[in-house]
Amino acid sequence: MEGTVDGFGYGLVTPVAAYLMACLGGALGLRCTTRSLLVTRTWRPGWLALGTGAIGSGIWTMHFIAMMGFSVTGTPVRYDVPTTFASLGVAIVMVGIGIFVVGCRGATGSALFTGGTITGLGIASMHYLGMAGMRLNGSLEYSIPLVTASVLIAVAAATASLWAAVQVRGIRWSVGASLLMGVGVSGMHYVGMAAATVHLHPVADATGDPPGRLIAPLMIGPLLFLLLAGVVVVRDPRMVSGAVAPGPPPRPGYRVPVRDSYRLPPAEDLRATPCARPEHLAHASRGHHPARPQGRPGVRRGTGPHAGQRR
Repeated sequence: MEGTVDGFGYGLVTPVAAYLMACLGGALGLRCTTRSLLVTRTWRPGWLALGTGAIGSGIWTMHFIAMMGFSVTGTPVRYDVPTTFASLGVAIVMVGIGIFVVGCRGATGSALFTGGTITGLGIASMHYLGMAGMRLNGSLEYSIPLVTASVLIAVAAATASLWAAVQVRGIRWSVGASLLMGVGVSGMHYVGMAAATVHLHPVADATGDPPGRLIAPLMIGPLLFLLLAGVVVVRDPRMVSGAVAPGPPPRPGYRVPVRDSYRLPPAEDLRATPCARPEHLAHASRGHHPARPQGRPGVRRGTGPHAGQRR
């Protein structure tokens, strides 16, 4: 006998809350990814790790909030704690691989394709591993076409979000990327839920903990991490405004690294652009010497005591 699956037990409350959580994690994580492209290689792993944790925590928290509204007629839904936490680890690891590919190789087509694919597969793996952690009086079966569609949605949304994030064009692009990631993660989740059917067993054999008992320990850690990431982002003015902080004027001949500007492409991170210099210094640096000024006719150009006297 098939059980009736309901993914909207609390109406629109859980879908909206889950979407906002996915957007929050995506906004913080993608903004950290953008920031990693604008710093030296020493600081880059730190920003990428912070972005990885933010995205992983956001999408995992989104999944668990959405599952609060999931119910099956005829059987209680419980969760296996180790498997549920393993889904969080898978999300962080796979999303981290995708983020580091883009952060280390730049906004190239191959890096975006590889990083977006791995990130999308990490989001889908987190979802289906979390579904495998459910314990109920029955067995889950999935529709292969809908599962494939959910994975493609996750991969496409992750790739598009990473592309928008690494454009380095200010906070509007990052906000758009986070909204797009929220749509993709939520869409993947509910398409994956539509692919599931439950075949009930005549004998009750469900084990595990009810969701109400797990919500506190499962939510506190990721939410605290998202709060920490939010504090780091807000305290960095370049992360919020996307503008270069003003500083003292550079000395003549100083070369400003391209990575210090949001308006220059990250692919040229190792190149440098000379600052504006006086014209005579610019000519001298190219091996040219300015012409000597012509004096008044009839004036001697010597250096002795009678220099400058008329003949």
